[in-house]
Amino acid sequence: MGDQKGRLQRKIITTLAVKNEEIQNFIYVLKQMLQNVEANSDRVQQDLEAEFQSLFTLLDELKDGMLMKIKQDRASRTYELQNQLAACTKALESSEELLETANQTLQGAENHDFNQAAKQIKDSVTMAPAFRLSLKAKVSDNMSHLMVDFGQERRILQSLKFLPVPSAPEIDTAESLVADNCVTLVWRMPEEDSKIDHYVLEYRRTNFEGPPRVKEDQPWMVIEGIKETEYTLSGLKFDMKYMNFRVKACNKAVAGEFSEPVTLETRAFVYRLDATTSHQNLKVEDASVEWDAMGGKVQDIKAREKDGKGRTASPVNSPARCVQSPKRMPTGRSGRDRFTAESYTVLGDTLIDGGDHYWEVRYDRDSKAFAVGVAYRTLGKFDQLGKTPSSWCLHLNNWLQVSFTAKHNNKSKILDVPVPDIIGIYCNFHEGFLSFYNAKTKQLLHTFRAKFSQPILPAFMVWCGSFHVYSGLQVPSAIKCLQKRNSATSSSNASLS
Repeated sequence: MGDQKGRLQRKIITTLAVKNEEIQNFIYVLKQMLQNVEANSDRVQQDLEAEFQSLFTLLDELKDGMLMKIKQDRASRTYELQNQLAACTKALESSEELLETANQTLQGAENHDFNQAAKQIKDSVTMAPAFRLSLKAKVSDNMSHLMVDFGQERRILQSLKFLPVPSAPEIDTAESLVADNCVTLVWRMPEEDSKIDHYVLEYRRTNFEGPPRVKEDQPWMVIEGIKETEYTLSGLKFDMKYMNFRVKACNKAVAGEFSEPVTLETRAFVYRLDATTSHQNLKVEDASVEWDAMGGKVQDIKAREKDGKGRTASPVNSPARCVQSPKRMPTGRSGRDRFTAESYTVLGDTLIDGGDHYWEVRYDRDSKAFAVGVAYRTLGKFDQLGKTPSSWCLHLNNWLQVSFTAKHNNKSKILDVPVPDIIGIYCNFHEGFLSFYNAKTKQLLHTFRAKFSQPILPAFMVWCGSFHVYSGLQVPSAIKCLQKRNSATSSSNASLS
């Protein structure tokens, strides 16, 4: 009985303590809200006064400008009328003098002198200012063109209200476009809103189709200050399958709710370099590879030191001078051995077994040798790209004699085209197209026609140099058009197919 009473007592005390804490927290929230109401009301009141003051200032400036216009017009008209009045007064005085002279001349003239006197009077009258003077006012005294009617503006001012919260925009997926590693997003407002100042667009990458999930590894990326109802994101790397988008409208006071989010597919070929396949003299870091003459030697020394047989290696034992004993490396993604001997090769980690794909590579122009292409996963660890039936490549040789060739099955074709800084590789697995392009100009360098008997991997070789690969790329629209145009008249060499 005592234990039950104690438990009940503790439960009551705990319940009351929790409730007291909840009430205290709520009281704190209410006090904070009261402070916020005071602060926010002061802020909006100051903003309102500033807006009205700005309006008053504008009206005062407009009034001063209009008054100045009236004063200038009045001064101009007064000047013209006064000048015309002075001229008329002077002409009147001259006319009165001429009238008196004419009267005296005609009365005192004899009959035989009358015609001559009349002629003199006629000449004087013709030259008199009164007869050359326009009796029409040069300007009007009507000033009604400077009157104003603020009836419409008054009605607008009378209808002024606080800014409403903008409606949520609607994203038009039919008009939106995903192409060339760009996304053009188009949206519209449910109804016309002249108070919209700008839009805010947010997007993020995802591997999940359908509506965006509440919890996602990738953060929302924000683009502000968009003035139009469409926006293009360019230069994107599509390293995930989809992208989520949402947009909201903002006026000068408040932002509205986000639109219903949409998910667009961003299909692209994504792969990484498989370091477990690379030659020991190749230093693989993310998407970059650098040839390291000491790579194999240092690893060999460390291995022998670990076995207690460490000794300084002579130049004769350098990997650049001799073929090292085959060494079985731990199996990686590709489930194959590391390349060795003079096959300074590394493969990609993603198999191509269908569809069309595109990727690019930028190499160091000072490299003594460089090759890019595709190969079967079964390519031997001693095999060099282009010298076996299981690999196709473009090969650049900068050592002793410069050459740029297409290679397959130990056969080569010299390419009479400029060597680009960045090479684009297009592969259509089912149709058997492997094309190489100048990535900048989209000039076709060479096309292999092949019947791939098994999945292939991106393949690279470099000696005394380096390169960087770009994945997550879509097939450029220009290359799609070129492939359709050149499908019937490919530049492939039958001996290299």
